[in-house]
Amino acid sequence: MPDAVRYEARDQIGVITLDRPDNRNSMTPELLDAFARASAAARADASIRALIVTGTGNCFSAGADFKAGLQRGADELPPPDRSYAMYEAFLSLLDVEVPIIGALNGHAVGGGFGLALVCDLRIAAVEGKYGANFVAVGLAPGMAITHLLPRLVGAARACELLFTGRLVDGAEAERLGIVNRAVPAAQVIVEATALARAIAANAPFAVRATKAAIRRGFGMDARVAARAEAVDQAASLAMDDAREGMSALLAKRKPVFTGR
Repeated sequence: MPDAVRYEARDQIGVITLDRPDNRNSMTPELLDAFARASAAARADASIRALIVTGTGNCFSAGADFKAGLQRGADELPPPDRSYAMYEAFLSLLDVEVPIIGALNGHAVGGGFGLALVCDLRIAAVEGKYGANFVAVGLAPGMAITHLLPRLVGAARACELLFTGRLVDGAEAERLGIVNRAVPAAQVIVEATALARAIAANAPFAVRATKAAIRRGFGMDARVAARAEAVDQAASLAMDDAREGMSALLAKRKPVFTGR
């Protein structure tokens, strides 16, 4: 079976493609391991001047696969470390020095939305749904979303989206500033490639230095934020509300939360 995630490079542009459309490119162990390999290949590729991250099918990534589990790592690890390990492969993009463009071919939800936020730029499908619905399934957020989203849309808008778990379509994501622009799904990779070429045409050291300076200015310590989130996410996973939320989602019914 082909890798769940593949990396290729051409004309100074690297492309990481999540390729399990039958499972909505969700965060299975297979996909996360393959993503870590693809990310390492991109980081080691000195020929690229920009990186595109995209998916196949109608989902960029649906986030966690509840059937595959919501934590990773050995049982002897404390729960916060197991929760953090769930996002470690996606967070490895933080070590890529060239600009990263998320070509969001479709829905990006939960951890998949976090993957989109780790990218520097985002082109969305106008038909897609985007957001972090953790609270709607009884979970505290992960993937440094509480750190990254307010920097894009402001604290008040981030609070509304994260407290309600509401998803937005591509057009609203563009209006809010979550994505740079939203286009029909068939045009996402075309737009992302054009943007990558415009970046690649510039002086490579200057572009890398600009990206590093922007991140320094934002105080971009997303890994510290993700580790702090992992403490609360692990605690929420142990609660009845999380079991109720995930059961309700799988059964396609409205959850009833009790606070336990």
